[in-house]
Amino acid sequence: MKRQINVGDKANSFFTYTTALVEQFASISKDVNPIHLDKEFAAKTLFEKPIVHGIFVSGQISALIANELPGPGSIYLYQDLNFLAPVYHDDTINCIVEVVEKKEEKNILILKTICQNQNGKNVIEGKAVIKLV
Repeated sequence: MKRQINVGDKANSFFTYTTALVEQFASISKDVNPIHLDKEFAAKTLFEKPIVHGIFVSGQISALIANELPGPGSIYLYQDLNFLAPVYHDDTINCIVEVVEKKEEKNILILKTICQNQNGKNVIEGKAVIKLV
């Protein structure tokens, strides 16, 4: 039986982005930009130290949608992402999704998506459109 999902429902998850995980993501994705991997290179940038791939962090949104809200059987139709601040190695990110609109006739949910660092600063904000199958 499918669970009833309502406007205002929320879910969240926490994840820490270690250097080892960033290196694994770089290897898998083939994105080996030194801004993510090289301390000396990153020190000369506005970030001053290596940053986590933004798309790696956004994967936490996908996992939360797939596993919790709305959960299994949900299919992405659209996601917008606004990258607001860097995520550094060893940052812990709290990902939050909230149902803001429900189109029952089409089995579609509109979700607000936010990722915050351990200091409560929004690092990613966006919107996801999800089809329930």
